[in-house]
Amino acid sequence: MIIAISGKAGSGKSSVGERVAQILGLRVVSHSFKTLAQKTGKTLMEIQKEAASNPAIDKDMDEIIRSEAAKGDCVVVTWLGPWIVKHPDLRVWLDATDQTRAARISGRDGMGERAALEHIRKRDADNRKRYLALYGIDIEDRNEFDITLNSGKFSIEQLAQMITAAARVKGGELKK
Repeated sequence: MIIAISGKAGSGKSSVGERVAQILGLRVVSHSFKTLAQKTGKTLMEIQKEAASNPAIDKDMDEIIRSEAAKGDCVVVTWLGPWIVKHPDLRVWLDATDQTRAARISGRDGMGERAALEHIRKRDADNRKRYLALYGIDIEDRNEFDITLNSGKFSIEQLAQMITAAARVKGGELKK
C-alpha cells in the first residue's frame, strides 16, 4: 500500500506520516527542500530561490520520491507526493490555518510567529507558482484527494488513526 500525505509547510505531514507508517509497518518516503537544505548547509529559502531558476532541483527530488515509492509499502510525505507518485492507494491532504502553521514553524525553527507567518506565505506562493509552471499542478486544487483533515483540530495520534482507518476502508495490502 502507498499512502501519500500532503499539506503546506507546518501542516504536520511529516509527524503524522511517520506515525501512520509506524502503525501500519510501512516505510516513510520523505525527501524535501528541508532535507536538501540540511544536507547542503543552505537555508530552506536559499534552496527555494535556487529552485525558482533551476527546475532540475525539483525534478531530481521528484525522481527520488517516485523511485522510492515505486518499491511499494510506504507513506510518502511531501508536498507533491499525491500528484507525482504513480497510483497511490490513498491521497491525504492535511490542512491547517496559516496561524496554526506559523505557530508550529515558529516553535520548530526558532523564529517569531510574525516571521514564520511571512515565511509560510512566501513559501506557499513560491511553491504554487513553481509547481504550476513545472507540472501544471495547482496545490490549491484538492479534487484528487481521498480525504482532507484539519490538523489544527486533531492530535497527531488522532490524525494517524483516521488515516489508517481510511486506508483500511479503501483497501490495499496492509501488513497490520
